[in-house]
This record gives sequence, structure tokens and C-alpha cells, in this order.
Amino acid sequence: MQRPDPNIRDSQPVIRQLDESAINRIAAGEVVERPASVVKELVENALDAGAKRVEITIADGGKTLIRVRDDGCGIAPEALPLALSRHATSKIDGSDLLNIHSFGFRGEALPSLGAVGRLTLTSRAQGHEAAEIRVSGGHTDPVRPAALNSGTVAELRDLFYATPARLKFLRTDRAETQAVTDIIKRLAMAEPFTGFILRDTSGGGEGRVLFRADPETGDMFDALHGRLANVLGREFAENALAIDAEREGLHMTGYAALPTYSRGAAVAQFLFVNGRPVRDKLLMGALRAAYFDFLSRDRHPAAALFIDCDPMLVDVNVHPAKSEVRFRDPAIARGLIVSGLRHALADAGHRASTTVAGATLGAFRPERPSQAALGAAQQAFAPEAPRVYQYDPKHRSDTVQIPTGYRHENSGFSEGNAQTFPSLTPTPSARAELPPETDAQTPLEAYPLGAARAQVHENYIIAQTTRGMVVVDQHAAHERLVYEKLKAQMAANGVPSQALLIPEIVELSQSDASRLLEAADDLARFGLHIEAFGGGAIAVRETPAILGEINAEALIRDVLDELTDQDDSMALQARVEAILSRVACHGSIRSGRRMQVAEMNELLRQMEATPHSGQCNHGRPTYVELQLSDIERLFGRT
Repeated sequence: MQRPDPNIRDSQPVIRQLDESAINRIAAGEVVERPASVVKELVENALDAGAKRVEITIADGGKTLIRVRDDGCGIAPEALPLALSRHATSKIDGSDLLNIHSFGFRGEALPSLGAVGRLTLTSRAQGHEAAEIRVSGGHTDPVRPAALNSGTVAELRDLFYATPARLKFLRTDRAETQAVTDIIKRLAMAEPFTGFILRDTSGGGEGRVLFRADPETGDMFDALHGRLANVLGREFAENALAIDAEREGLHMTGYAALPTYSRGAAVAQFLFVNGRPVRDKLLMGALRAAYFDFLSRDRHPAAALFIDCDPMLVDVNVHPAKSEVRFRDPAIARGLIVSGLRHALADAGHRASTTVAGATLGAFRPERPSQAALGAAQQAFAPEAPRVYQYDPKHRSDTVQIPTGYRHENSGFSEGNAQTFPSLTPTPSARAELPPETDAQTPLEAYPLGAARAQVHENYIIAQTTRGMVVVDQHAAHERLVYEKLKAQMAANGVPSQALLIPEIVELSQSDASRLLEAADDLARFGLHIEAFGGGAIAVRETPAILGEINAEALIRDVLDELTDQDDSMALQARVEAILSRVACHGSIRSGRRMQVAEMNELLRQMEATPHSGQCNHGRPTYVELQLSDIERLFGRT
């Protein structure tokens, strides 16, 4: 049975001009995706108005109420109707769509909100009386007087009441509330000198505060550090490196966490372009590439990076949500992120995150009293008494049972019987890298990683520092040292290639072949030499010698997939560096080898002088530092 062609009609279709209400509802589908989208648009309007404090109130995940109050410049009464018109904005004059210095500029948010919900806009500009205007389902009421001291209050109730089908696509109240919170946190990071308060009044009354960030003070770096500590937590702030890099008109600032402070998902990656939060695939790929050599595939870096440039160098008018950008020269932006982060990580040297020590201390458990020593009644009814480690003079001495055979001098811990370690004389290279405040006569304990005191289980080095102790995984640490040395040799001498006796021909499409040939020079740096072979065919003439015998076609297709997805390929570099990592693993000190004191100190000194030695090739820590105060707390001495 032949089905009729849906594109063939008996009658000529009629072209109609849609009414304003339908146009606004269609446009709202692009701008207003969920309650978080509404909050984003309204808060951005407040920030563009110069607000220093923004208060957001939501109910039922934003489905029934979204209210944004600010102390910005406000809107004059006569301008309120125009503010609800499509493509009406005070941000630009329309003569230049590239030179944009504000969050908003399209003039679509307010009319879109009024088309799908019940919007009330109350505002008072300096020198004017307060006024209010309402729009419900696209129908606007006249402007009328209102009571307001200053700023603007935008209140949206019953989101999507005019388009109820959209409500079915919203998630639970809890999920929508979390999405709103995430949006506010991103905007709070972008504006550290502005205060934010987010409340949830779903249960009525004043509600509960979901997020609060008071305005920060100081210079930009101090203010950003304080705001990140508030938003991302004190641990991130303590384990983040300050970033300040510039390349060809692009300036990158912010903070990036140490590799040992990594996450199981990409949930702590925040990127901003000219102060605007973005989710850009190019920038996210560059961030991943910067940490490529320090994290395993199942770990993700944490960072908050801000790229500032002339607005003419970046196009933000790519999508109505304004979450994507397009750089005039994407390679410069990508190179800035990769090189800036790698330099900062190299400058961090052997530093590892403090969370490693915290996790170690959390694994310790103080001794518990034997349950057999407690009476049955105590076990059944008496709560466990707090442990008392210090002598209490109020306790009577006759309540303490002291063994009669105990003698202080028989304890074996007298100063005369105490064992001492011999003085350690490091090798010349161990004295090469002294801390800035030390000299050649400084004891080894003054070094960042201290002086080796023991080796346990033939794998872990115990070192003493002036402020605590360090436990080093000898195999992981030496593996990183060897790996960095091999990488330095490769960077200096290049990757040797081996010529194929018979070039391997790989058939591709014309577009895929062109994309590969554009990256031919970059691939040649890693020992992979290709050239055109007519049509869409590629001839592979040389492959990296370190990879041995490989399937050239599979390698080419892996590289092509990454070029298509990320505009850059790490596949070849990953394979080469994976071989170097494997060589480093087999060439490093093995677990189970007993080391002399001089060898252990030499390893510690090399760690202090080698970048990235705080983590192994897979992102795991190579050492744990425990502060003396933490150790004393474990034994109840504080």
C-alpha cells in the first residue's frame, strides 16, 4: 500500500503572521527552559543594573514562585511597558553586536516570562516614584503606583501556567531547587563584590536560607579566593593554585586545584568569559588537557577560571541562553588554558593537597576500652563515658589500681637507655636544593620533606620535619621522578619514529582526510608522519618507535575521532606518554626493596626539586604530611 507523501497537499498552504502572544511563547521555549533559567535571566538583569545585593526567593523549586529583589538603578515608570516588549533593552543600541559588556543584551527575557507565567515588575529609579506593571499570559496591565524604596523586584508566579504541557517536562522540586542553587553559585563566583541570598519559602513563612554569600573585600584575587571558599568549600581554597596568565590579548585568572584534589565527576569545573558563566566544549576540553598527565581517566580536575579579553575577540551571541561562546582564534584560548595551568602546576613542585592528610588522620582510630571489662548493667544502661587522657586531681588515688610490681626505673624508657639515630650526612645532590631560608649547615628536618628516619614494610619512608612527619610511598614517588625525566628527554630530543617498510594506506572521507592533514605537523612531533595519497586516502609512512608494532589505521581513526569531537587530539600523546609511564614504573624503585638512609634522603631531595612529584602518574599522592598538632590530638595531648 502506498502511503501519501506528507509534503504533497491538495490545497496551497496559507502563510500567516503569528500574533504577539504566540511569538512570545515560542521564544520562551528557547529562553525559559526551567526555573533555573528564569533565575539566571532575572539575576543577570540585577547585576547589569549595578546591584550590590541580590535576594532570590523561590517556592516549590521555582514552579510557583520566583522573586528577585535588587538594589540596582531601577526602571523609570514610563519605561516599564517598554521593558516588557520584545527586543527592548538598555544594554546595547544595536549598532554593534560584538562589543558587548553586559550579561544580557537580547531583550527577550522579560517578555518571555510574561508570556508563560504571571510576572509582576516593581521598580523605583532615582528621582522617580515607584511603579508596578503586571503581565499574565502575554496580557499586560497598565502601570500603577507602588511602594518600594529603591531598586527592582521581579516576581514570577505559576511558571508555565499559560503552557501547561511544559510542566510535564520539569523535574522534582528538589532537583529544580538544586539547579537554581547551582546557577546562583556560578553567578556569585562571577561577582565576588556582590552579596547573594537564596531562600526557599515552600513551607510558608520566612523559609530557609539555601545559600548566602556576603560581599567580599580586598583586591580581586583576595575577593575571589574568599568567595570560592564560601561557594566551593574551604578545602578547595586551601588546595587551589592562583592562576594568572596572558596570551595574545587573552588574560586568564582564577584558581585551579592540585591534582591530588580531584573529583569523581566534572562537577567542580567553572569557566567564565568576560565575567559570564559558560559551558563551552572547547574550554572544558582544554581544562581536561591541562591535567591530562596528572589524573587517571576516572578523575576530574577542579577549577574556577576567568578569561577576560576584548569583546571583539569573542562572540557571545551564539545561543539565546548565552552559555556558549565562540572565540575568533580558538587555538589561542585553548593554549592559554593548557599552558597557564601547566606552569602553575609545575610551580607547585612537590605540593600535595591537605585532604590527603585529613583522610589519613580520619583512618586512625583511638583505642577503645574492652567491652568485657564493663559490667553487664553498664553495657545495658550506662552511656559510654567520654575518654579522659589527662590526670584529674579530684580523683582519689585509692580508686586507681596500680600494679605492685611496677617500678618507674624498670620501664626501659629512661634517657640513659633511649636509642638515638646517627647523624645523617646527605649526598652532594641532596644538599643542592635548600629551602630559601636555610644554608648548608641547616639540619635535614628543615627541608619541606624532612629527614628520613625509618622505612616500614620495605615500601614507606618515614621522615621527620620541623612541624611534623611525612610518610612517602617510595615506589610511587620514584616512578614520578623517572617519568618526569623521560618526558624532559622526549621534549628535548623529540619522539623517535620508525619508517614502515610498506606505507599503510587508510581510506577516509575527503573532510576527514583534510582534518587530519591540517594536524599533520602536530602529529609529526610525536613521531606519526602522514601525507595525502589522493582522494580521501591517507598514507602513514612513520609511526612512533616507542609504540613498537601498532595498528596504524586504528591509531589514525582514534586521532580523527578526537579531532572531530574536540578540535584537538590527545590520543597519540596519550599512547606515547602511557609507554613512558610504563617504562618509569618498571625502572623505579620497587616495593619491597630496603633502602639505606642516604638513599631515602636523596629521594626526598629529588622530590622537592621535581615538579609534579606530589602525585604519581595516576594522580594518587606520593606522600602524606601529618602536622605535629594533629598527631598530638590523636593521642589526646591537646
